[in-house]
Amino acid sequence: MGVRLLRITTVPESLHVLLRGQLQFMQNHGFQVLAVSSNGRHVRDIEASGIPYRKVNLTRKVTPIIDLLALVQLIYIIIRFKPHIVHTHTPKAGLLGMIASWLCRIPVRLHTVAGLPLMESRGIKFELLRLTEHITYACAGKVFVNSTGLLEYVKQNFYRHNKKLHILAKGSSNGIDVDFFSRTREVERMAVELRKIKSISEKNYVFGFVGRIVKDKGIHELVVAFRKLHERYPYIRLLLVGKFEPELDPVDEEIHNYLSAAKEVFLAGYQDDVRPWFAMMDTFVFPSYREGFPNVVMQAACMQVPCIVSDINGCNELVSHRTSGLIVPPKNTEALMLAMEEMLNYDERYIYGQKAREWVVKHFDQRVIWHALLDEYQRLLKKHGVQGIH
Repeated sequence: MGVRLLRITTVPESLHVLLRGQLQFMQNHGFQVLAVSSNGRHVRDIEASGIPYRKVNLTRKVTPIIDLLALVQLIYIIIRFKPHIVHTHTPKAGLLGMIASWLCRIPVRLHTVAGLPLMESRGIKFELLRLTEHITYACAGKVFVNSTGLLEYVKQNFYRHNKKLHILAKGSSNGIDVDFFSRTREVERMAVELRKIKSISEKNYVFGFVGRIVKDKGIHELVVAFRKLHERYPYIRLLLVGKFEPELDPVDEEIHNYLSAAKEVFLAGYQDDVRPWFAMMDTFVFPSYREGFPNVVMQAACMQVPCIVSDINGCNELVSHRTSGLIVPPKNTEALMLAMEEMLNYDERYIYGQKAREWVVKHFDQRVIWHALLDEYQRLLKKHGVQGIH
């Protein structure tokens, strides 16, 4: 039967998009893999990829009764599947998955921290989220933190668990497929077609964003900075690739109305293939307040799009200021606007994109991350006396 590996995330998007290819890699190396998350549009994609899948009603909000029922479901799945490894991602899946696997005495219990909502929380919400992280780490045998900056934050705030903390390679939960994210002729052709469809001419300069359209991604600062610049440079355009999330940290109504109505703004919605959208951009802008290790910045860098990012962990580990992009303080609209204007008027900005790709290819090729994780699995299995993986 082989060694059984259970991977749990809160939403299926994390399994299909953020961990793309990783579960198949483990399956190809002898693991019997089962994936678990809540229901969603990517469930069919996961099943079509050859990974067995189970649905559990996991939510991204504080829902005690639903969470208790989800915990019971997870315990039932673990008892039936009998995994040797349970590996969780995202806060809610981590909390419930680690509690369930601890109660079931699973030998190898792993959790990956890829960003902490509590970093932008205050008061009772902060204390509640902090408590849930403590419980998750206490139940885990090991905790992977996916960036150097985030690792330092976790060490400072959850120091009693420091012996469990670890970072794979130089960071990232999954690395990036550097061959897929490249500016091929076909991708360039698709980008040209998209610009035609959107009536974006060669004279237009496109600032782009990819991600969830919510406050803590810096959308408010991006919109205010763009609107001020647009008054002086009417030929600039703003492209947003991603979906609004009205139920979690929504943008203000005024911002939402502007983005929905402005002729100089293009809303692409969620896209399965973001490569041609990146190729449309002259500059990628990512003014997020908090991250673990942002995949979209890696993707933009691989696509050789000059980047402006906020000075937070993950982002500042992918971009070097005025070497491979520009870095600005988070939540600083004026600094963001000045950086956007600087990039707009910098004729050699393409060099930033070249340097950024070189850095990502060298350090974050997903094959490096996958093999590092495989080695860790093998070491921990051997430690616990589990045989069957070579």
